[in-house]
Amino acid sequence: MRLLALVGLMLLLAGCGEQHNTDTMPGPDQIVRLSDSEIKGLDPQKISDLSSLRVAADQFEGLTRLDASGVAEPGLAESWKVSEDGLRWTFTLRKGLRFSDDFPFDAAIFPRLWARLQAPETASPTKALFDNILSVTADGAQTIIVTLNSPGPALPVLLAHPAMAALPLHRIEQSGDIWTGERPMVTSGPYQLTTWQLNDHARLARNPAWHDSPAPTASIIWKPMDNSLSAMRLFLAGGADIAADYPASRHKWLKKNHPGLAHSVPYLGSYYYAFNTRRPPFDDVRIRIALSMAVERAWIAEKVIGVGNVPSWGLLPPELIGGIATKPIWASWSRERRLTAARELLAEAGYGPANPLQFEIRFNSSAEHRRVSVALATMWKPLNVQASLFNSEAALHFAALRQHDFALARSGWIADLPVAENFLTVHQSANGAGNYSGYDNSPYDVIVAQAIATADPDQRNVLMRRADQILVNDMPILPLYFYVTRSLVSKRIEGWKDNISNVHPSRTLRISTK
Repeated sequence: MRLLALVGLMLLLAGCGEQHNTDTMPGPDQIVRLSDSEIKGLDPQKISDLSSLRVAADQFEGLTRLDASGVAEPGLAESWKVSEDGLRWTFTLRKGLRFSDDFPFDAAIFPRLWARLQAPETASPTKALFDNILSVTADGAQTIIVTLNSPGPALPVLLAHPAMAALPLHRIEQSGDIWTGERPMVTSGPYQLTTWQLNDHARLARNPAWHDSPAPTASIIWKPMDNSLSAMRLFLAGGADIAADYPASRHKWLKKNHPGLAHSVPYLGSYYYAFNTRRPPFDDVRIRIALSMAVERAWIAEKVIGVGNVPSWGLLPPELIGGIATKPIWASWSRERRLTAARELLAEAGYGPANPLQFEIRFNSSAEHRRVSVALATMWKPLNVQASLFNSEAALHFAALRQHDFALARSGWIADLPVAENFLTVHQSANGAGNYSGYDNSPYDVIVAQAIATADPDQRNVLMRRADQILVNDMPILPLYFYVTRSLVSKRIEGWKDNISNVHPSRTLRISTK
């Protein structure tokens, strides 16, 4: 039976385009992780795709790092303190820090790293994430001072981003971009890259000079699998320990046939449709609210999507604003009561059986987006609304949104950081073309600005919720549900913790000895 199982796995690997190298399979001291795409680059300041960032986070550490729950903790800094106004952060560096090639470094490296990130020649795609940082300075060998333009309670999370990690400037300044081709790579974190075979795998081994206790697993293998069905099959055949995704259509099957392996977890993302408020008919708030009233969000999340998504009436995931979900007063009404109120609003706006509301729903090509769009059009039929469908590939779709060439269009937002302002600033009038709906509300803009300028976390949450409530009341967007992440995790893996940021550092994972 073991021979047959091995033959089956080898055939599967061949079908997936693998080199069927048994050295890159799960082992007693080796974890195999499947990412959803190939690594795009190795310089942490020059990458922005998730697959590359995950590998970078395994290799490079900053003043802070993220734990298994996605929470910031001390990294190269052993502690920090913040001024009362929230603008000045002082980090105390650990002593005796060295890169993996045993080259020492201290606080003086961080202003240089900051300057490199800002330099035009670096062309960092993540530079804008750090716009709130005014300066990074060193005060002696062990102290780094980060000064902000406005209070930033999430700074410890931001500084855990690989773009602000300690990079081997002594190698970079000597060899330029050649340093990323060195094997093993010179790193500051728990692992270092020893092998990278394009479109096959990347192997990470422990960094012997890392300041912390050695990572619990000696070797981490990252394999690119852009087909989630193939990734699922490889995982179930025992060819991997962790898969970054699986097909939504297999969610219920996995839950039934392989209980405990599939993880569907709320994520830092909001799925919604944008109304074009710049022109009729959706410049009229009554029409926007009427259509929103007729939508059965729970049915869409549970039946149309069916992978554990949480229905939403507001923009912000509750986890970002103290666990309180924003909803309109009519969210708890029965469907009939909502439809009656919606008909009255449409009638006030001049629409009804004799003059039906007609518009086009635009969405980018995806089975999920099509199903949702069809569901919306069906739910609006009792209001005598005639909604047609138009789909296009993603590049054309979002170009149309930026050019305001739509009436109602599929949109959404996945945050770069677990902070409410990352969602809310998208809909400020100053956001220009990125504000797809064209929402223009001065009180909203002011409250978002006040929230960002507030250092106290509780008061900040109050203001963020108030801004979200304004969006709910004006309905420039039609929130439907919050995104989830889907992962497959082998039962032999310990240390995995589901979290809203979908952060799972390899140093926090271990192989069960049971």
